Amino acid sequence: MTNLTIKQLRYFEALAEQGHFGRAAATCSISQPALSVQIKDLETELGAALFERGPRQVRLTSFGRDFALRVRDILQAFDALGDFARAAQGQLSGRFRLGVIPTIAPYLLPTLIGDLARSNPALDLHVRETLTPRLVQELHRGEIDTAIVALPILEPAFTETPLFTENFVLVRPLDDAGKPVPSATALREMRLLLLEEGHCFRDQALSFCNHGPALPRDGLDGSSLATLVQMVGAGIGVTMIPEMAMAVEARSAPVDCARFSNPQPQRTIGMIWRKTNPLAPQLMEIAEVVRHCTLEPAAGISA
Repeated sequence: MTNLTIKQLRYFEALAEQGHFGRAAATCSISQPALSVQIKDLETELGAALFERGPRQVRLTSFGRDFALRVRDILQAFDALGDFARAAQGQLSGRFRLGVIPTIAPYLLPTLIGDLARSNPALDLHVRETLTPRLVQELHRGEIDTAIVALPILEPAFTETPLFTENFVLVRPLDDAGKPVPSATALREMRLLLLEEGHCFRDQALSFCNHGPALPRDGLDGSSLATLVQMVGAGIGVTMIPEMAMAVEARSAPVDCARFSNPQPQRTIGMIWRKTNPLAPQLMEIAEVVRHCTLEPAAGISA
């Protein structure tokens, strides 16, 4: 086997993960026919089938499952060589893969992207926005270099660097402006709108209210903070959003934003990366850039 390529292995891994040629091709930014040809060439070179092909999805064969384990090790080692070379240059350059959770990305990235371009002009930034469990998985697998998430993550293989702490803000219908801000106990009795399962911000909000995970009403979960705020503006209930989101989201709906009494609910935002990453000194510099571009405390919040 002398004709295997890293590109083929990446295509194989994408197809193994997606279980569908179309989705895998989109992930790899190539056409589906091109992906099919590469996978077929790989199987021919190996002399064995990697996938069982069905009408709607593909599945790994027994050989394919064993092959996938070895492919991951090879790709991680290959990526580590690239990180080692970049670290030797003393500054970040080339492709840099940054993961960000959805409750941070829309509010931090507009400023951060510009700041990173000015501080690291040779950087080719690629941003990945998805939920924390997915970012953790991709970081383990070497598919991203670092991620901005809510801490703690408590993964022994990761370095966690706190960046800033922000409070949560109550969002309620505009007609409620001036009313006393409900306590955590009172909030449990209200129609509390939350992000759907899988968002760490949902769990943080439930923790503040001492809610059990099953208490929020079915059908009142949202896929984004923007959706939640619009639902509040329509009079459906109340919600909580991180303070950094207020300037963007609250101006698009007739809502009132109010601070909770102390101790206010809050979260700590930080960066995580693999402890074995040779780019750690450069990643600490990126962390400083993130700290400097975070938003000032939001105005327009009632007490």
